[in-house]
Amino acid sequence: MCDLLTLEDTIEYQLRSGLSRREFGALTLGAGLTSMLAPMARGDELAVTESDVDIRTPDGTADAYFVHPSKGAHPAVLVWPDIFGLRPAFRQMGKRLAGAGYAVLVVNPYYRRQHAPVAPEHADFDDPATRTALMDLRNSLTPATTQTDALAFVPWLEGQPAVDRRKRMGTTGYCMTGPFTLRTAAALPERIGAGASFHGGGLVTDQPDSPHLLIPKMKARYLIAIAESDDKREPAAKDVLREAFANAKLPAEIEVYAGTIHGWCPIDAKVYNHDQAERAWSRMLVLFKSALV
Repeated sequence: MCDLLTLEDTIEYQLRSGLSRREFGALTLGAGLTSMLAPMARGDELAVTESDVDIRTPDGTADAYFVHPSKGAHPAVLVWPDIFGLRPAFRQMGKRLAGAGYAVLVVNPYYRRQHAPVAPEHADFDDPATRTALMDLRNSLTPATTQTDALAFVPWLEGQPAVDRRKRMGTTGYCMTGPFTLRTAAALPERIGAGASFHGGGLVTDQPDSPHLLIPKMKARYLIAIAESDDKREPAAKDVLREAFANAKLPAEIEVYAGTIHGWCPIDAKVYNHDQAERAWSRMLVLFKSALV
């Protein structure tokens, strides 16, 4: 499972970097976040409006973070966070994306069980108690819950004045939620025009419900940014994905990002790789500009 890979790779990174466990822990949620946020500011970003929102679904009320340019209507993007869920890092990433001209909804996928945040501020996945709690939450999610949520979140977005309903939507996912983007795009092919998976786990499996088998149902262009460590474990996955997108005649940029460890894109990750994360972010913006029309 992709989130167990997070544990394996962060331990490997710790050993390779020569950091002590205490020093390494200082890079967890919150502690290293302040230093990472400053470089993300851009002088050309739009002013944005942000709010916490509640969204009714067939299974309850989902809490989420909605942020959008303060003026006008813009293409929408649905963001599925990684196993740590909705938290300050993903709020900041959503805010940055909104500043680039998008109406962004970052959701708490665990709302059926717990309101965000679902992990302590300095959560560490190699702590057994934290890992057990997060894996229990993660295991409560299924392909069916993802589809239920996508069919609730996308219409909610369409009803917001800040969203330009004439334009198609995007969706992004990280680690465990990379597959969520494929399921969203397949469930709503007429609305989802672009998807981006960052170090997504389980995009290709040998099961009949493997996410890659949904590609023929989609109409979305794609960015699939693969961690080098993930590619070493499953070198054939990228080729299966490339073939599936080619057969569906859907443009897809599928790349292994050199030197990256599983989980390298969120700005609060222990294995955050600034240069490669920025490159993946820029490729996402290129994709959205061309596809969300």
